[in-house]
Amino acid sequence: MLTPPVTNPKKAANALGWAVKEMERRYDLLVEAGFRDIVGYNAAYDRGDLSEEQNTDQSFDRIPYILIVVDELNDLMMVAARDVEDCITRIAQKARAVGIHLIVATQRPSVNVITGVIKANIPARMAFAVSSLTDSRVILDQPGAEKLIGKGDMLLLPGNTSVSQRIQSAWVDEAEVRKVVGHWRRQAPEVVYVSGVDGEKSGGSGADLFGGTTGDSDDDELLRQAMDLVVRTRQGSTSMLQRKLKIGFARAGRIMDLLESRGIVGPSDGSKPREVLMTLEELEQLQQAS
Repeated sequence: MLTPPVTNPKKAANALGWAVKEMERRYDLLVEAGFRDIVGYNAAYDRGDLSEEQNTDQSFDRIPYILIVVDELNDLMMVAARDVEDCITRIAQKARAVGIHLIVATQRPSVNVITGVIKANIPARMAFAVSSLTDSRVILDQPGAEKLIGKGDMLLLPGNTSVSQRIQSAWVDEAEVRKVVGHWRRQAPEVVYVSGVDGEKSGGSGADLFGGTTGDSDDDELLRQAMDLVVRTRQGSTSMLQRKLKIGFARAGRIMDLLESRGIVGPSDGSKPREVLMTLEELEQLQQAS
């Protein structure tokens, strides 16, 4: 898992914003590598075709798939409807090509929750038993779900057809859930969460050079090294951080975002290097003060 389950609706809305930024970052990487989607990119990486070229600072890592699950969309829409709608729309429209997928669920299928924009960009839908014809139309754009008998009885509307299929969902008990979770944990025995997914900086007692905290001495040291590299070389390049610090693309991108939030570099401009805002004199003064 990228992060522990996010239960606060405001933080969950921030997590969707993080996913949009990650999607854009992945598209920038595909542009530099010369591929149109994650399938071709990862296949080339596995073949060893993505070797580091001499005329670029970019280094490439395998891109993992990300699955985003929104358990109750209504909670998010009550907090930040416009932002949530925009994020879900962008993810549903573009993120599949870069390996980011989305599952959205709600127990309140109203037009205020499942808006027309959201529904238009999520073609594959499923409905369990609902209380009214209106609810069925909100989910599926057709009647039928109000006649389901419950207990896993459901209608599936695949994205490639307008004809729904009536199927039976399997019952999953607590023991089976634990088995599935155990299977996932065995694949990644060391749990390493991505900081900043929910919009909060990690807590901790260790203050870094940027006036914030990371709570991890290794991360603090990486931030110091990254700031020193960027300011001294005048290169606000994520790929340069990858190559010099020997870290992955996602981690280098998060460090660059932290540098931006601290005023060290300017905002992202596609695949171009960021503008370095801090001078060498300011860096040396900051290092002496710390």
